[in-house]
Amino acid sequence: MTQKSKFVLVGVAGVLAGAALTLNLSAIADKEAEAPLPIEELRAFTDVFARIKNDYVEPVEDKKLITEAINGMLTGLDPHSAYLDVEGFKDLQVGTQGEFGGLGIEVGMEDGFIKVVSPIEDTPAFKAGVKPGDLIVKLDDTPVKGMALNDAVKRMRGKPGSKIRLTVARKGVDKPIVLTLTRAIIKIRSVKSKLMESGYAYVRVTQFQEHTGELLVEALNGLYKANKAPLKGLILDLRNDPGGLLNGAVAVTAAFVKPDALVVYTEGRTPDAKMQLTARRENYLRPMQADYLKNLPQEVKQVPMVVLVNSGSASASEIVAGALQDHKRAVVMGTRTFGKGSVQTILPLGNGTAIKLTTARYFTPNGRSIQAKGIEPDIIVEDPSMPSEDGGLGIREADLAKHLTNPSEKEGASIVAPAEDEAAPAEQPARERKPLAPLEPGEVVSKNDFQVNQALNLLKGLQILQAH
Repeated sequence: MTQKSKFVLVGVAGVLAGAALTLNLSAIADKEAEAPLPIEELRAFTDVFARIKNDYVEPVEDKKLITEAINGMLTGLDPHSAYLDVEGFKDLQVGTQGEFGGLGIEVGMEDGFIKVVSPIEDTPAFKAGVKPGDLIVKLDDTPVKGMALNDAVKRMRGKPGSKIRLTVARKGVDKPIVLTLTRAIIKIRSVKSKLMESGYAYVRVTQFQEHTGELLVEALNGLYKANKAPLKGLILDLRNDPGGLLNGAVAVTAAFVKPDALVVYTEGRTPDAKMQLTARRENYLRPMQADYLKNLPQEVKQVPMVVLVNSGSASASEIVAGALQDHKRAVVMGTRTFGKGSVQTILPLGNGTAIKLTTARYFTPNGRSIQAKGIEPDIIVEDPSMPSEDGGLGIREADLAKHLTNPSEKEGASIVAPAEDEAAPAEQPARERKPLAPLEPGEVVSKNDFQVNQALNLLKGLQILQAH
């Protein structure tokens, strides 16, 4: 396959083009033709299928049995390979494209109720006055107590222009609050930025989507314009960033390193799974797309940087942190990252469904595997207002059943793997992660964020040292 085809195929949560799919599945079919089929195991499968059809307490449709068999085949491999039904495939595309019909709320679960993590600015939820910490107790007339989080998410999403009534319990308010919201197209901006003070900028990447690289360029140009001079220091915040598209990680890294610098390489069983991605345009752009990184000020390549990470930083965010650390381009600060060092390929099946299959491990430029280990910060800084992550509260890749081993621990480990790369957009279940300092409406970063303030102090210290 060409380099461009591979770029489409191995995005951490990529979506395949039809032509690439045909080539890839043909290759799989050719390989299967060379290997003998496991006749005894297939006979056992058909026997079980027949027993369920004939003897199960209730009738079961063939389609359901086959779907569950496919699902079990994939989930038995590792924590992240999965079968995506029509709705699941659409949800994945939402996560990478950053646009859907809904209310604009990031949600979690607490005591059986839906808890608002954060409303997104300029969305129906934000305009209606939904606040972080609110508990949603009813959706229209349906109580949410005991409802699965995914089911609640599906109810909140819907056709733009349609209405939904939320009943909300709010701390300090005696009676439930009833809000009627009109769904709208929600566009999630994966990059947020702020000029913290003269010369020092803050950029947060919440997830790696299709347009994250372009949004980063827009944010950096805005910061340089607002500062009216070259920046003295930059904080890149990747905390709680669960990953996303591989080409997005390459684009963000390429903004800060030298052209042609190695960003990440991958190793797998097939030729398509073995890649070296450098800071070259073909590794982060679509064919014929203009190179947006050319619009960046040259000073971006030299500005002192701190990258903030924590146990919620996974996949694509670990690729960026690892590359900038290996190239000594930035100081990595915070706590050890999640440790998901594998690549997932999305393979559409032609009927609106798809499979998410682990196809490779990835390695930092210096050859480090992040799998089940994560990125160790250069400077460990925990938030004193939060429970210690070393106390066992931070769930990481190594804690997941059937996780892929790190090749440095077990040579010749089989290529199966983990990757929850599709970052949870609004009205998606928020993965287990440590909350950051709460934000006021319209605020990009809290003034009370301890780790951000420590990063700012480090950058100021570096500036003093350079002056002497």
